[in-house]
Amino acid sequence: MAARHADGVVGYADEVWWSRLAQPAMHAWGETLRLEVKSRAKDDAQPKALACYGLLRADQDQVLLRFVEGRPVSLVTTTFLAWVAHRLAKDGKRVWVLVWDNAAWHVSRAVQAWIGTHNRTVKRTGGVRILVCQLPVKSPWLNPIEPRWLHGKRAIVEPDRTLTAHDLMDRVHRHFRCECLEPLHQHGR
Repeated sequence: MAARHADGVVGYADEVWWSRLAQPAMHAWGETLRLEVKSRAKDDAQPKALACYGLLRADQDQVLLRFVEGRPVSLVTTTFLAWVAHRLAKDGKRVWVLVWDNAAWHVSRAVQAWIGTHNRTVKRTGGVRILVCQLPVKSPWLNPIEPRWLHGKRAIVEPDRTLTAHDLMDRVHRHFRCECLEPLHQHGR
């Protein structure tokens, strides 16, 4: 129903890890190519992988991205939700049907409480109301953002060298045609 109204949007959310070392399976002319996992130099202090939140907007077939310093947790999830709600409100949306899985940080009390508080505030002051639709457990094929992650990992692969964290983020942003924003910070850091 939300997709049929100009002020509604369906958004499929998920998190993904982008590895600087592991390589995705690649396919060429019916064969699977196996790229070698890279080793990290002893003086390389950058993380092995970077976490990223994403939302596939069904109305625009566009992915919104935010990298995370650290890992996805409830408080960073609420920061991501607030950022997306703000973006959608700027686009004139009033209802966001949020489709995502049952990750611990999605179903946590903190996230559920934040969504409830957000929706009560929106009712009084305006903005984007969030309606959560959780996917069944262990059903990633039902979330259309999942194949986007796979294609993205194949598109940014670098077989000849280990990418820096900055290079990796830049390639991901370019692949998804997203603006490069500051990563979300872990609260308390």
